[in-house]
Amino acid sequence: MERVVITGMGVISPVGSGLEGFWQGITDGIGGVRLVERHDLTDYPTRIAAPVMDFDPDQYLDRKDARHMDRFVQMGVVAAQMAWQDAAVKSFDPDRTGVMVGTGIGGMETLTDQHQILLTRGPSRVSPFFIPKMIGNMAAGQIAMRLDLHGPNETVVTACASSGNAVGDGLRAIQHKEADMMLVGGTEAVLIPIAFAGFSAMKAMSTRNDDPAHASRPFDRDRDGFVMGEGAGFLVIETLSHAEARGAKIYAELVGYGRSADAYHMVEPHPDGRGAILAMQRALADADLRPDEIDYINAHGTSTPKGDVAETLAIKKVFDAHAYNLAVSSTKSSTGHLLGAAGAVELIASVLAITHQIAPPTINLFQADPECDLNYVPNHPQPRRIRAVMSNAFGFGGQNASLVAREHAVT
Repeated sequence: MERVVITGMGVISPVGSGLEGFWQGITDGIGGVRLVERHDLTDYPTRIAAPVMDFDPDQYLDRKDARHMDRFVQMGVVAAQMAWQDAAVKSFDPDRTGVMVGTGIGGMETLTDQHQILLTRGPSRVSPFFIPKMIGNMAAGQIAMRLDLHGPNETVVTACASSGNAVGDGLRAIQHKEADMMLVGGTEAVLIPIAFAGFSAMKAMSTRNDDPAHASRPFDRDRDGFVMGEGAGFLVIETLSHAEARGAKIYAELVGYGRSADAYHMVEPHPDGRGAILAMQRALADADLRPDEIDYINAHGTSTPKGDVAETLAIKKVFDAHAYNLAVSSTKSSTGHLLGAAGAVELIASVLAITHQIAPPTINLFQADPECDLNYVPNHPQPRRIRAVMSNAFGFGGQNASLVAREHAVT
């Protein structure tokens, strides 16, 4: 089976956009969490989030086109264009180039806005762009239209595993010879009152409103829930022969993909990490790597009491004694939880860890939970030899995705 390589990446995140800004943000320990100002959340248990502050769609998109896109589509299109430009694609076969996008929720902002118009102004005032702006597959559709990509085109919805699965499914499309090159990633933008109300009703989010900077604290003894964020991340992946033929730079090889189901609970992980174990084991087997050949894991690490413990147990089960040699960090401590976009953005962080030979930190880790006893790269990045990485993305419904990338070896 032909090798698949990563040749372009683009990211929009709460701690910086573009590869340089994003990497600097997570390695400098910048926290993207703040009090929400865009909406009045006075009566909400959670009033904090990690918004993208430096994104102006008019800087990247025609203003008329941008008005016809939900925010999650805008971010997805722009991050995909960043990745495409980073890959320096000049000539390609449109029929052999496709798009896979993950989003957990899609255009909820457009849905709530148009529902309010329906209630207050009547059905005749609902926008004709309501449906095309709102539906979850529109990011993938818009990316394909803008770049003229006619290959496999799908949208994956597996909650917070969505873009992890989208990257893996793009890998499979290339391996099964459906495409030579794929744009893969995810996008999410739901920092709106109904989302805060829903997650708050579940008691899933941090309520540390008086200290936003330290609210997202994976693996810390005093963590009290995740912090919602927004953003997008995309990668260009292609066969090694295709990349070499066009003289592309190569960041890393994408070598492994594992997926599984907990089959346990709607929103809680299996307490023994059963589904996470299967996903990681399958990713390693797909990569044909031993556990002791992984140097860094970007953990799902959402800062929830049960989730962080279950993932720690799963890592120790899969990696055995080597678990204590690994660097394991959660960049959600900086970016917040990007929901359906998390898997792709965190894979980008993992690939940059290979590029820079630095494990990014888990910030806000002041006193580790006794049940979380691995090297979580607390508060400061760790320079170290990083040859192969794993990135985990686990979603509500017990859906799990693990990805493995490694240094590109010239043969």
